[in-house]
Amino acid sequence: MTTELLTAFFMWCTIINFALLMISFVLMTLAKEWIYKIHSRWFNLSKENFDTVLYCFLGAYKLLVWVFCIIPWIALSIIG
Repeated sequence: MTTELLTAFFMWCTIINFALLMISFVLMTLAKEWIYKIHSRWFNLSKENFDTVLYCFLGAYKLLVWVFCIIPWIALSIIG
């Protein structure tokens, strides 16, 4: 694999993952009650716990995108 191919790969991974992160954020912001109703059927969560779980999910996902997509893309862009 060439450096250019890996750079393009990580660039597209970053774009796709950020799009998914933004979609998740919009859905959690606009349709939180609907999502809570669906998940409260499966799990016994209070609304406060549900908010905490969503906040932790979005934070962990953002951190993982940074560590596994954005930082390698930046490093490969510097090398290339």
